[in-house]
Amino acid sequence: MTSTPTATGRPRAKDVARVAALRAAFGGLDAVAPSLAARWALRVWCTLPANGGRRRDERPGAGERSTVDLPGGRTVAVETWGSGDPVYLVHGWGGWRGQLGAFVAPVVAAGRRVIGFDAPSHGESAPGALGRGRSTAVEMAEALAAVGRRHGAPSAVVAHSLGCTTAALALADGMPVGRLAFVAPSADVMAMTAQLARTLGYGERTRRLFDARLEALAGRPLTDFDLTRTSAATPTLVVHDRHDKEVPYAESLRIAEAWPAATLVTTEGLGHQRILRDPGVVARVAEFVTGERPDGAGSAAQ
Repeated sequence: MTSTPTATGRPRAKDVARVAALRAAFGGLDAVAPSLAARWALRVWCTLPANGGRRRDERPGAGERSTVDLPGGRTVAVETWGSGDPVYLVHGWGGWRGQLGAFVAPVVAAGRRVIGFDAPSHGESAPGALGRGRSTAVEMAEALAAVGRRHGAPSAVVAHSLGCTTAALALADGMPVGRLAFVAPSADVMAMTAQLARTLGYGERTRRLFDARLEALAGRPLTDFDLTRTSAATPTLVVHDRHDKEVPYAESLRIAEAWPAATLVTTEGLGHQRILRDPGVVARVAEFVTGERPDGAGSAAQ
């Protein structure tokens, strides 16, 4: 799930050269040692992107900081604001809690407590089970569940990108959630393995071995990551930009069709990251998760 786009969405010259070298290496391994190619591809898959846009800090100010322990000596950084029923902020792949900081003020103003955390190997948290700079969606879901046990069952969750899959996994595993707000979700992140194979240039033998290794690492069927199969009756707001270059808008259309209590909100021109700080989107999401309409809030969402 690595990603190295520029601000314009065009790959850098050094990234093009790097991919070309990777393709040559994977092509050779695919022919003579597909098992080795699969192990290498899994490492690539679990490596976080080095994209500065995922490090934006939209928090209105510092909250109360703490940590939550995970099995195996791992810890995750947690930050809370306000008081009342808990609303959780769940970042995406390679992100951190500060990306969703624009939601803090309106949710706190509506009388809720906001809990943000950084998944293992993300933000200010310690490295995950796979080491520094690497993680998995399952590990991210485990972190959400652990933070929820410490700070209370969520009245609502606001999640972005892969964080939506994280929240759906935690929900399927028994974490009670009152409401869900999905911003730019992917319907099935495991379908991206086909794109990884095309990018790295390996064939079906390596891909089958890769999928088997990925499923073993996850410890659950890969179909669990398909949100069209794991639909829930939880009231859900799905917000997606029609021109999102990282996760296609069609992904949210699929989720909205599959989830019986989902409402789809479409934006124009906000992309995959700017959507998190658009005043209209922030107001719409805050209103949904709290039941309160912020005074004077406009909306860019349709």
